[in-house]
Amino acid sequence: MHTVLGANGPIGEELTRELYRGFTHDIRLVSRNPRKIHDSDQLVTADLSDPEATDRAVEGSEVAYVTVGLPMDSALWERQFPTMMRNVIDACAKYGTKLVFFDNTYMYPGTTTPRTEATNFEPNGRKGRVRAGIATTLLDAMRTGRVEAVICRAPEFYGPGKTKSLTNSLVFDRIKAGKRPLVPVSAQTLRSLIWTPDAGRAMALIGNTPDAYGETWHLPVDQHRLTYAGLVQVAEEVTGRRIRYTVLPLAFFHLGGRFVGPLGEVQELLPRYRGDNIFDTSKFATRFPDFAVTSYREGITEILR
Repeated sequence: MHTVLGANGPIGEELTRELYRGFTHDIRLVSRNPRKIHDSDQLVTADLSDPEATDRAVEGSEVAYVTVGLPMDSALWERQFPTMMRNVIDACAKYGTKLVFFDNTYMYPGTTTPRTEATNFEPNGRKGRVRAGIATTLLDAMRTGRVEAVICRAPEFYGPGKTKSLTNSLVFDRIKAGKRPLVPVSAQTLRSLIWTPDAGRAMALIGNTPDAYGETWHLPVDQHRLTYAGLVQVAEEVTGRRIRYTVLPLAFFHLGGRFVGPLGEVQELLPRYRGDNIFDTSKFATRFPDFAVTSYREGITEILR
């Protein structure tokens, strides 16, 4: 049994599709309101902040994939993510279940230095400190041999369907709706964005590769990085129309954050938009050279078609 915890978010759904395509049809989907993707999927309703519910969700699983997401709310993250991680580790340790954790980059410093799996945690805000804490909790459990686990880390998303990110909502969703895209902070700095179906495919692959466990892996991105100006140019070529954009300066987020909660919540991430954001995925590319990474042009074409 392969169990997806937090199954109905964009990564959980892409992961489930890839598990079914290439690895197993014995899949359990777990969330507060789980929905089937395939007829054979087993559904379990559970709140992972409840240790007993988490125990029931994990019981009988060979592998548990953690793809849980929460709204951008620092207080909510502080209350729930550490508890969820402890509960999942306890359940996996109890049943001898392998743990595959989908992680983000909030704990990394917001500098232009390329980020590798060895980059130190230097969070720039409350959400980053939470993510650093739960990653450290899992790394400690891995080092002591309490669980057999692996961390799959991904940068900012872009993608089809229900994909949510600053880039999707401000740029691609607006272009698709015929509106003027809004570029956060700078249009001239290089971005590292992961195509959400690639993230799901890579996570499934790592979770089914025995020698990948015990480590952290940066999931693959198109190495031909583009600026926001470059991404908009590709969108122009795909749509066949001129697309003008507006750059939202840091002051917009700082001022707006005083009155609009979601704008305040993204402020700790803004330093990484001021300069090039280089997410190094060479470790993955070396270990999995045949993995086909979706190019920005291919991804943008699918979003806007």
